[in-house]
Amino acid sequence: MGVTPKSMWPAVKAMLHSVYDQPDATAVQAQFDRLLDYVEEKLPAVHDHLDRARADLLSFTAFPKEIWTQIWSNNPTERLNKEIRRRTDAVGIFPNRDAIVRLVGAVLAEQTDEWAEGRRYLGLDVLARSRMNLIATTEPEIGADHLPALTA
Repeated sequence: MGVTPKSMWPAVKAMLHSVYDQPDATAVQAQFDRLLDYVEEKLPAVHDHLDRARADLLSFTAFPKEIWTQIWSNNPTERLNKEIRRRTDAVGIFPNRDAIVRLVGAVLAEQTDEWAEGRRYLGLDVLARSRMNLIATTEPEIGADHLPALTA
């Protein structure tokens, strides 16, 4: 929205949200193309910005559909920031920088333990499937013609 005129925010935001509402990766790509077509004439700076960011914006489509919302959401980060803010507000004034680092470090360590032992944002089975999908789509299949020649 930084390069979008304020009067056009609702339209561009609605089109961008429609990209994320698509049922599969092909539809996401097609809707993103429609978004680019929509802004090309009216907002060339927005078009250029979105076109350059295409790979980053649509990278979630390389993963299974059931985890798309968790990938593009930043709720865990916002929740963590809120907890850090709550704890630092309770202290008020810190005597030095080391005191802040200790408090924030303790909050981060607590969150790490909680996520490692208890709840997981993404289950291990989903992560394993995602990894296998990415490996299968990005690595070329190795055949006999790709093996180095053996020398005697």
